[in-house]
Amino acid sequence: MTDVLVPGGRDVRGTLEEPTGETEAIVVACPPHPRHGGSCTDSRLVAVAEALLESEIACLRFDYGPWDDGYGEREDVRNAIRWARNADRFDRTDGEGLPVGVFGYSFGASQALLAAADVGADAVSALAPTARLADDLDARASLGRLDRPVQILYGERDSTVDWEPVVERAAERGDEVVPLAGDHFFVGKNATIAETVDDFFERTLLE
Repeated sequence: MTDVLVPGGRDVRGTLEEPTGETEAIVVACPPHPRHGGSCTDSRLVAVAEALLESEIACLRFDYGPWDDGYGEREDVRNAIRWARNADRFDRTDGEGLPVGVFGYSFGASQALLAAADVGADAVSALAPTARLADDLDARASLGRLDRPVQILYGERDSTVDWEPVVERAAERGDEVVPLAGDHFFVGKNATIAETVDDFFERTLLE
């Protein structure tokens, strides 16, 4: 486990967890809303990171910089993806960077979609994304700019965020859509979430 200061002009700090064997890919994990207690220690992010390690996929969990109405936070995710693409950190000798995935939950899921559409992650998994964080932070619309594999997971009884437009658009595109029994908080579902997300990234980043 390594402490990481993500470059980019904002105070963005994270934790990089790497498998004991060779690292084959890396996933950037985006926490839920920081003003509602969201952080890199979120139990869903931790569960996903632990599952990824078993598949030889590293995971960077980070905390956003100072609150900036979603805009600075989007840049934080962009910068974390850029950082993950730096092959030198992972002792690659072939000159190629590692495949980079992005995972996020709730606010972080929307940010994952927004940032990945801008900087081109290799795969994106979004758990309970809300359709829009602001008029010009439209996660649903960002799907139209993503040409890489996308997975959307949602709670069938989730009444906390407006996930339906994202799920509908993803289904229209043929993206992977995964319904989960439960509400926005997925109590008791961490193992299921981790297994589902890990399987997606194994298929899209490693195969």
